[in-house]
Amino acid sequence: MKISKKDALKWFEFFSMLPEDQELMPKQQEIIYATFAQIEEAIDYRNEKLMSEIKGLKNLQNRTFFVGNEDKFAKGCRSCLLGTGLTPIRKTNKCNIQCKFCYNYGELDSNPPIGEGMWEIGGTKFYEKDIDLLLSIHKKPTGVAYVYLEPFMEIEKYYKIVKKFSDAKVYQHLYTNGTLATEENLKALGEAGLDEIRFNLGGSNCSSKVIENMAIAKKYIKNVGIETPMTPEFFKEFFDKKEAILNTGFDFINCAELHLNENNICNYYDENMYISRQGYISPIWSRELTLKFMKIADDEKWDLAVHDCSNYTKFARDLNLSCKEGKWFGASSYALEFSKIPYEIFLPILRDESFKFLTEDELPKGYKPGELIF
Repeated sequence: MKISKKDALKWFEFFSMLPEDQELMPKQQEIIYATFAQIEEAIDYRNEKLMSEIKGLKNLQNRTFFVGNEDKFAKGCRSCLLGTGLTPIRKTNKCNIQCKFCYNYGELDSNPPIGEGMWEIGGTKFYEKDIDLLLSIHKKPTGVAYVYLEPFMEIEKYYKIVKKFSDAKVYQHLYTNGTLATEENLKALGEAGLDEIRFNLGGSNCSSKVIENMAIAKKYIKNVGIETPMTPEFFKEFFDKKEAILNTGFDFINCAELHLNENNICNYYDENMYISRQGYISPIWSRELTLKFMKIADDEKWDLAVHDCSNYTKFARDLNLSCKEGKWFGASSYALEFSKIPYEIFLPILRDESFKFLTEDELPKGYKPGELIF
């Protein structure tokens, strides 16, 4: 059904007042999904218009979009989207900063440790001495990534593990906010065989120190990039320091569409939101800013790759991974990251008079507010 925005608002005001354990009837669920579809359709229309204005827009086997130098498209992303996925390697459960967009926001001091002398790989705990056993039994992945939370909190523990996977010819990349990087530890990572490092430049508000560290990293690590959730703050900060950032010689930037979970959504409650394929919930400005960012990069012919790491891309990523794992046709781990739908966060967009649905119809009998639904 093509529910009107007015009717959708009335219903979502009602849904937002229900007790958390309230069971919804099928017709009420139809209204919810019809509203989500109306919002998403309008967002897609706006984004497709922005994409049509990017003359050099390219796609990677229909799985994601980018502009710029295809040779500099992150190899870690190719592994994720085309290869056998991206195996996370976890060690450090702490971070030295707190970002409002962080998926662990508000719980940075309560994340469980991996364990003394241990590493978590594919959800299993390993000692360093077990890595040879793992590599001798399992088929090597096309890539691994060092995540959770800030590796440079104890980066000296990473060198031997990086060397082991480098010797095994497994492509490796590492995420960091860059504030604790030094010439010494960046050089050590490069010598150990790290293939790619990604700086979350938005985490430091495009700090001049981190920009300098990106240039240092490029001396020792072949592939250097930026990966940051696209927010209005990052968009402004990047262009305030654009020349200094571009002069570091980095290779790629992954503009991640910010999606929210129960930890970080408190920082964005009043924003206009949409839900993508009934899965990830995002502020509507995140991908819009990415597409505007890409247009500027394309128009100015930056010699790097700028990647639209959108909710669509993450959906494609999970389909690729499930396929490579031999799961059933259509299987994916892409899903809503909330225990229940937070109806109240869709009220701002439904109340925004400037946001229009593309088409609207009158609700059928039995679906209108005030009518008893069976």
